[in-house]
Amino acid sequence: MTHDILALDRAGSPSRWINVNDAAWYYAKDMILGDCGDRTVELRGGQSVRTGGRSILRINSIVFIKGERVLPDEYRRPAPVVRELLFQRDRHICAYCGDRFRGADLSMDHIYPRAHGGVLTWMNLISACRPCNTRKQDRTPEAAKMPLLFAPYVPSRNEVFILSNRRILADQMSLLLAQVPKGSRLHA
Repeated sequence: MTHDILALDRAGSPSRWINVNDAAWYYAKDMILGDCGDRTVELRGGQSVRTGGRSILRINSIVFIKGERVLPDEYRRPAPVVRELLFQRDRHICAYCGDRFRGADLSMDHIYPRAHGGVLTWMNLISACRPCNTRKQDRTPEAAKMPLLFAPYVPSRNEVFILSNRRILADQMSLLLAQVPKGSRLHA
């Protein structure tokens, strides 16, 4: 089973997840500033007619790509709200009853309802099971007498990288977790 490669910009900040083929392209174009990580993938080429040798390309689990740079504004801008990332942020727990659910059994609930001008933002959304969401209807938690068990928050850039990939290697995880705020639910 192959894993994604964590691509970092030249300053060492996470840029994106890439697949092994994309990483091989960057290596072939000499666009890798450096690499690190505990795990490598070996790609074997054909046999050279001239030398008889076979080319081998070793791709590390973390690569620094030349020319890439994540701008400071990109760090401050919150990631777009995506259903599965929201459920991951809330650890698949309903914010009203506290039970854990599969993603298919959860819904994105607006704390301040859309019917009353509530917006689609990380701070106005929580995971809710369908029965709790139905019971709350188009009311605030206070009006429905359903207090939140935990507060919503805007995930950091590194948290989004962690939440968006199910198969993160240990070396990639330690690099990303090192820059996740201490209050994050990912540390729990």
